[in-house]
Amino acid sequence: VQLQACGGGLVRAGDSLKLSCAVSGRTVSRLVIAWFRQAPGKEREFVAAFKSNPSYADSVKGRFTISRDSAKNTVYLQMNSLKPEDTAVYYCAAGAGVILSNMRNGPAYNYWGQGTEVTVSS
Repeated sequence: VQLQACGGGLVRAGDSLKLSCAVSGRTVSRLVIAWFRQAPGKEREFVAAFKSNPSYADSVKGRFTISRDSAKNTVYLQMNSLKPEDTAVYYCAAGAGVILSNMRNGPAYNYWGQGTEVTVSS
């Protein structure tokens, strides 16, 4: 399984961005796909995941939306009302057997994309 993330960039606070994670090697419907992020000097943190239903970190709930396009084998992260604290490198991750209680844990995922950088200026 290979993941290719893209869509990052430099935006202003309040703007929107849409990240994409193209998956090859297995259909997305058979995977749990998640987005994590790592800000400079901070640990990696969970952002959102999609199994049967979406799950979000409290810090992004109501602003970010994770979705899946099975036809394109791609998972998206629509980010609205961006804040400077959303600045980070965003990674998509995939796992075949991630259970619901483990969806927010990075080590539960077998496959990782290369990351795409998001910078939000104030």
